[in-house]
Amino acid sequence: MSVDITYNGPEKRESIRIDFCKPLAYKVCKQETLARLLEGYTVNVSDAGLLCNIKAQVQMMDILWLSFDRNVLVTCEEIERHSLIYQNGVIGKVVRVDGKDNGTFDVGLKFLTREEKLPAQALV
Repeated sequence: MSVDITYNGPEKRESIRIDFCKPLAYKVCKQETLARLLEGYTVNVSDAGLLCNIKAQVQMMDILWLSFDRNVLVTCEEIERHSLIYQNGVIGKVVRVDGKDNGTFDVGLKFLTREEKLPAQALV
């Protein structure tokens, strides 16, 4: 059973989200999974983060390396300017995980900025 709850309060996001459904490649930055390139889809994106749909179950605070077509989005100028880019991918931290009925997960990621420090196990 799905319940649709409409939120009528003030917007809490600092950045506007743009619907953007495109293929996404990603890696979970843990020693046992870093060598595997996985695939999913972006759902929406902003200069601060994105929502994607993936098959791998990830945990809150996991670090992911994301590769998606940033060239088509104007907002990506902000991503390039502020976010941590590594091997032509953006580094993000998992801030939301919602399981879906089809066995996939909607995952919210906050892009790490160049000023933030990565955990020691990331990008090993």
